[in-house]
Amino acid sequence: MLKVDNVGFCYKKDDWLFRHINLTCQRGEVIGIYGDSGIGKSTFAKLITSYLRPTEGEINVPHKLNNKSNPVQLIWQHPERAINPKWKLSKIFVEASDLDSEIMQWMDINDEWLKRYPGELSGGELQRFCIARSLGKHTRFIIADEITSMFDTVTQAQIWNMLLNITEERGIGMLVISHNIELLNRISHHLIDFNEFSN
Repeated sequence: MLKVDNVGFCYKKDDWLFRHINLTCQRGEVIGIYGDSGIGKSTFAKLITSYLRPTEGEINVPHKLNNKSNPVQLIWQHPERAINPKWKLSKIFVEASDLDSEIMQWMDINDEWLKRYPGELSGGELQRFCIARSLGKHTRFIIADEITSMFDTVTQAQIWNMLLNITEERGIGMLVISHNIELLNRISHHLIDFNEFSN
């Protein structure tokens, strides 16, 4: 279970970006998060995945065990910023130590891609690779931050169909951040309006 208890964040004293956020996400559950630009949705994603620490409140997530990958994975909006552009995809693949070939097949990733550098793939291809990389055997929750907003509707549908099938099969919970309320209505069990927590 992923639990957020009365979490708030501010960059400067008493200048709160958001406060009093409470939510619980079970494995296999999809929670959609929407709201205006600049109110802290991406910052909230970074809090859950420990890139930042909350100013107040607590976030309880499954802990990393031994040398296993983090059970809570963040998928970024811009895949080219999430990986080293100087590494071939084969090296990036190996870095995700608990990733299995089944995920690569589910995400329709060609083995030939592993011989290439990130810049040699299209945006949609690279995002599928980054999603696959986040879906290791020990992944329990995914935070998906506007992961298809840069793509056309056909590519968006392909990516979401693949991701939803895999997470349902493996019982992975998701927090999905998006401006696309129609998308969130289709894929989410519950919706959260982040505007309610911003100042």
